[in-house]
Amino acid sequence: MIEISHKIFLFNTYNMTQIYTILFDLDGTIIDTAPDLMAAHNHVMKKFGHQEKKLSDIKSLAGKGAWVMMQRSFRKEIQDEKLKQNMTKEFIDYYSKNIDKGSQPIKGIFEFLKWAKSKNISMAVCTNKQERLAIDLLKKLNMYDYFEYTAGSDTFEFNKPDPRHLTNVVEIIKGNLSKTIMVGDSEVDAISADNAKLPFVLVENGYTEKTVKEIKHNVLIKDFVNFEKIIEKYL
Repeated sequence: MIEISHKIFLFNTYNMTQIYTILFDLDGTIIDTAPDLMAAHNHVMKKFGHQEKKLSDIKSLAGKGAWVMMQRSFRKEIQDEKLKQNMTKEFIDYYSKNIDKGSQPIKGIFEFLKWAKSKNISMAVCTNKQERLAIDLLKKLNMYDYFEYTAGSDTFEFNKPDPRHLTNVVEIIKGNLSKTIMVGDSEVDAISADNAKLPFVLVENGYTEKTVKEIKHNVLIKDFVNFEKIIEKYL
């Protein structure tokens, strides 16, 4: 709590010169976390005697947090609620201990983050991953200090696609909603941005079952190489 308060204090001082705010989803947007999510998922399935899944399956299941991911994986195969809870707990326990074994930053993200900082653009993460897990992963991949705030699925009493997950963060870092954009990889992010009346940048090949055509977006990118040229148009 002290660390977060200190970070907000530092940002509020810096805030006087900020010109724009960018909100990022995490999984599949700035970090390819699918390998570690798959390892944790398959660890649980193997331990409890159920079928493991491929990487492509995991990408279509992820995006709404661990509980929803596991529920979607269980489908009708597992009906016992207590068993579901135990399996989800095992997933989170295993994942938290192996969170950075195979996860990799999306191409070009570090170069973009450095550029954005040099332009006094404020940045924050809005993810449906638990806050402590999101912060831990960002720190382990040396990305945490680029962001003024990280809001997870349990930071507030609501999370994406509720637009307040985004708007609350903008308010906390004293940004301006009319000068804010959302970057994500799924329909959950797109709906959040649309509900918050924010422009939306869609990252291709995200963690979703939807096609690009099915997800409302203003801009489509495959990675963050030369992403600054897109953001410059909004400044």
